[in-house]
Amino acid sequence: MTKVIHIRRFPFMGGFYAINLFGIIFTVQELNAVELNHERIHTAQQRELLYIGFYLWYVLEWLFLLAKYRNGLKAYFHIRFEKEAYNHQDDLDYLSNRQHYRYR
Repeated sequence: MTKVIHIRRFPFMGGFYAINLFGIIFTVQELNAVELNHERIHTAQQRELLYIGFYLWYVLEWLFLLAKYRNGLKAYFHIRFEKEAYNHQDDLDYLSNRQHYRYR
């Protein structure tokens, strides 16, 4: 089961309301099933890359996309990990059928 910790606010997150750090979800609001599934997809991605590898890849890809698009939010939505999570967040059975390294 995924651990979810409710906090008052993120000092650095802008309009985002949840972040998944090492398989623990920090959120400023109650998450619905779709939002929770999105974050659980990130947990699966993190495990596959042994957590640190995920964060290195995530940040490097975001920086590359930021240079490409010159827009932080657009870069965020084009990160391969986010694409997988957003594309499959509505499928609540996705994780039970997901192939490893699906974001590639």
